[in-house]
Amino acid sequence: MQPSRIRRVRDLMSVASAAPGEPSQSLNIDLEAEKVALGSETQMHSGKFEVGFRDELEQLFLWRRDVRRFKTDPVDPKVLQKMLFHACIAPSVGNSQPWRFVMVETPQLRTKILKNFEQANNEALEGYKGERAQTYASLKLSGLTDAPVQVAVFCEKDTSTGHGLGRKSMPETLDYSVVSAIQQLWLSGRAYGVGVGWVSIIDPEYVTKELDVPSNWKLIAYLCIGYPVEEHMDPELVRFGWQERLNMDKFMHKR
Repeated sequence: MQPSRIRRVRDLMSVASAAPGEPSQSLNIDLEAEKVALGSETQMHSGKFEVGFRDELEQLFLWRRDVRRFKTDPVDPKVLQKMLFHACIAPSVGNSQPWRFVMVETPQLRTKILKNFEQANNEALEGYKGERAQTYASLKLSGLTDAPVQVAVFCEKDTSTGHGLGRKSMPETLDYSVVSAIQQLWLSGRAYGVGVGWVSIIDPEYVTKELDVPSNWKLIAYLCIGYPVEEHMDPELVRFGWQERLNMDKFMHKR
């Protein structure tokens, strides 16, 4: 493994935000400094939130979208820093903090990821027939060609952090912890006007190998990040007739 290719958001690290094919912009993230800043802010805050804030929070939830159409403009490094910081204060089983972020910057790697997506997408298309296949083929399912920031998010499966608390009977809670971090990054980005798109139509083993990460890291998500070309409150899959949003009553059960 080449350590220089692995960027972690744990202590002090450098991440990049650049348009595809352009030199990256370095960004230093000092989590300790962020914690100090957070501490000073929380001391001044009561921890109680007013109605106006709750209403705005609901709007944030409603406007979060899986973005596939990005502008190529670089993401503000300070905004990206905040997004990653918010991801890193997510809840995790046993406070294990198993998330590992790899900033995919080199054009050669991005091209390989794009080709892998195209292959996986063609294979997925073969699983549909008739009108459903036509609809699938019409969907734009990644922002890999335009997103200025691409991040592979991994879970360190045997991290010693947290001393194993809470995961002996349910080890998959490590993966869930990483998903929690991704959701916080997603919502943080939305608050700053930055879009996030989760690319799941890829071969995780191929991506893991190409990114040359430790063998005990499991790929959880490949994210495209950037400013969206357009804004919509309704999900794209609803707008293009793939799947309507269901009423929440269908998910509620009693025993």
